[in-house]
Amino acid sequence: MSSRNPHIDWPRTLQAACRIIERSDPMPTLDALAAELGVGASELQRQFTRRLGASPKAYGQALQLHRLARAAGGSKAIDAVLDAGFSSVAAAYDRATTRLGAAPARFRGDISIDWWLGLSELGWMLMAATEKGICWLSFGDRPGELLEEMRAAFPKASFGDGEQRLRDWFDAVRDFILLPEEALCLPVDIQGTAFQASVWKALQKIPLGEKRSYSQLAKDLGKPNATRAVASACARNRIALLIPCHRVVGKDGSLAGYRWGVERKRELLERETMIEQ
Repeated sequence: MSSRNPHIDWPRTLQAACRIIERSDPMPTLDALAAELGVGASELQRQFTRRLGASPKAYGQALQLHRLARAAGGSKAIDAVLDAGFSSVAAAYDRATTRLGAAPARFRGDISIDWWLGLSELGWMLMAATEKGICWLSFGDRPGELLEEMRAAFPKASFGDGEQRLRDWFDAVRDFILLPEEALCLPVDIQGTAFQASVWKALQKIPLGEKRSYSQLAKDLGKPNATRAVASACARNRIALLIPCHRVVGKDGSLAGYRWGVERKRELLERETMIEQ
């Protein structure tokens, strides 16, 4: 088979590759992985690295580090993963704390949170959930920084491995990124001030493929003078996609800011718009 076959759907193929790697122990060789997917090994390596930002081998090694950290238990699991190779710059923790502000009251005390980390079409994706639902969903280029940011948000939490519990939810989000055919409907644990919660719930009502301006959202909430407060609530949203703050734009249609990067916001909106056309 030609490794340059133009008919290969690489986004779906790479998503399948990620799932194979995630479910295999030990990790398959590049040749075995390519054979299972029906593609050339060299092109798989190239496409995986170019589109997802890491080689298949590096991704498999990262997952092994995560699994090895299970034995640490509790909040030490994140330390073990970071020490084993997910380290980030020391300033990441301080940046996250400044950016997030004080944690909601319930999250200031002890709480148990399961988490899982993997690759997606938007880069590294970190999902975490309490017993009530998903409380964290973020994207980034550096997994270590994602972990540090989450730990800063829940400084007293006990973090556990969530691979088994979160796997189906994780895949549902990845599938949505790839082909946003319908709204994501997964349980969320929304925690914030009363006003923030009202903004986040309003965001969930914006239909797929549509956008709202910050001022329009403020009017919809019956607070036409609260445009800046609405923008602040969007910026403090901790659950990407499930609370779709990417659908809020400037009054002139500009993308403005996005916690996980304007390019990711642009990509999401373009995909959703194409589906609706």
